[in-house]
Amino acid sequence: MAEIEPNWEWYRSFLQVLETGSLSAAARALGLTQPTIGRHIDSLETALGLKLFTRSYDGFAATDAAQELRPYAAGLAATAAALRRAASGQAAGVRGVVRVTASEVIGVEVLPPILAALRAQHPGLSLELMLSNRADDLLHREADIAVRMFRPAQDALMARRVGGVELGLHAHEQYLAHHGTPASLQELAQHTLIGFDRENAFIRRVQQEYQAFARADLAFRADSDLAQLAAIRAGYGIGFCQVRLAARDRRLVRVLPQQFALNLDTWIAMHEDLRGSARCAATFAALAEGLAAYIEGR
Repeated sequence: MAEIEPNWEWYRSFLQVLETGSLSAAARALGLTQPTIGRHIDSLETALGLKLFTRSYDGFAATDAAQELRPYAAGLAATAAALRRAASGQAAGVRGVVRVTASEVIGVEVLPPILAALRAQHPGLSLELMLSNRADDLLHREADIAVRMFRPAQDALMARRVGGVELGLHAHEQYLAHHGTPASLQELAQHTLIGFDRENAFIRRVQQEYQAFARADLAFRADSDLAQLAAIRAGYGIGFCQVRLAARDRRLVRVLPQQFALNLDTWIAMHEDLRGSARCAATFAALAEGLAAYIEGR
């Protein structure tokens, strides 16, 4: 390996070419020229003594070495972004940038009014929202605060439980008008069911307890919570929905409430290093209060 310390800009260009598959697309994303991106890649390859890309018929193909370096480059990008957010909040008062991560449904259906009220209270605050269920977003500094439907287990995080979100089966009134309302879990087999495509520990637990939702028996499968919610709202069939959320739309009817109910613990977490940050503390408190009000129906 040559004794050259790679420039951060080279890693940034490398990551964009990895994600976009071409010099031109990476240049557009970064606001640079294609020759500049090409020079960055050449310089990084020389500094590291590695071949990172090969030209293919449809762009740049990453080598095995490039794929192995991907998480480190992504970590550098996340750290640089976290540094900028931290620097933005150094002035007096609650100001600067806070990046929040939450699941799709919570992020789209629940958080916007909470964040709007927070912004109205602190006009110097800017908020970024990342929709993700990954457990390690905070440790990788991809976000400052996370809203999760499970207890974060990492020691480096401070976490607060804000309550339990009840999950039930729901369908649009038009679907039930055409197909009838099931009177038992066994009758679900005669209905159009909505659920997840890929399995995880939570999905397997639900399928073991409620066998009607086995993957092969689902008539609509999507790993996106929002896609499932949209299908329920469209009258496609019966699926999972947060009870508080469904209560906002009178056309959504809860099915088998006495026979099917799940409780999802809701937690807010942030890295303990941010405990002294005014921007993060204010956002953490607002999320805790707003989500507790949502859960309690206030």
